[in-house]
Amino acid sequence: MDLPDLDSQTIDRIIEMAWEDRTTFESITLQFGLLEKQVIALMRREMKASSFRMWRKRVSGRKTKHAQQRDFIAGRFHAKNQKGS
Repeated sequence: MDLPDLDSQTIDRIIEMAWEDRTTFESITLQFGLLEKQVIALMRREMKASSFRMWRKRVSGRKTKHAQQRDFIAGRFHAKNQKGS
C-alpha cells in the first residue's frame, strides 16, 4: 500500500485517532487524506504485530468507526485538534 510521506508527529496523531472509538475513518480521511485501507497499512507498519491484531479485532465491525453506520450525530465529542465531522 502506497502511503504518503508523513512526519512522526502526524503518524502519532493518526494512530491516536485510529484507536479512539468515536473517531471515524472518514474524519481521518478529511484531516489527513488517508483512506481506511491506508490507515490500516500505517497501523500495521507502525505497531507491533500483537498490538495491530488487538486494534483490528477492536475496530472490525465497530459501527462508531464509520460515519454512515452510526446511530447518533448530535452531541459527539470532538478533540480540540480534530477537524471536520
